[in-house]
Amino acid sequence: MGAITNWLAGLSGPVVYAVVGALVFLEDAIFVGFVLPGETAAVLGGVLANQGHVTYWGIALVVVFAAIAGDSVGYEIGHHFGDRILGIRPLQRHQERLGAAQEMIRERGAAAVFFGRFIAFFRAVMPALAGISKMPYRRFLLFNALGGITWGIGFTLLGYLAGQAYQRVEKQAGQVVAGVIGGIVLLVVGVWAWRRHRRQG
Repeated sequence: MGAITNWLAGLSGPVVYAVVGALVFLEDAIFVGFVLPGETAAVLGGVLANQGHVTYWGIALVVVFAAIAGDSVGYEIGHHFGDRILGIRPLQRHQERLGAAQEMIRERGAAAVFFGRFIAFFRAVMPALAGISKMPYRRFLLFNALGGITWGIGFTLLGYLAGQAYQRVEKQAGQVVAGVIGGIVLLVVGVWAWRRHRRQG
């Protein structure tokens, strides 16, 4: 994650917003979450906000909007193509988990869209499954928006707070390292002075 953070940190603010938003959007729209989970992108956005590359509320708004829009596209894909979606290659190895997600929709209805937002695999497939099940879009959108707002603000805040913690740890670690180096220097100087004293004696 450090390498990705450093790469994003080297981009301009508008590009950071675009990249984070795209990763969150594509997770739900076309299952990109199997490669890089949207929550990782949201957390990284929060870390970069802490570092001053973007604003917290700006990146949170982008993440929330991208999550809701991506879910809506995923819903439309499922609604349009139906069960054929379940046979695509990225999903073929996850039939058992797909069955669990479908069962969740049958038991909880639209609430599954909200709760699924907080589970990585379900977050990627739940919108399409909701479309396949012919869930009314208005009902889907309500729970999708509630989940997207809660999840988006929460995970970007988590990244922001993690960035603060990292900076504190980094500062403390720097002080510890400086202390250790100082101790080693004093030890070396002390040994050198003692040996010189013995030679002169």
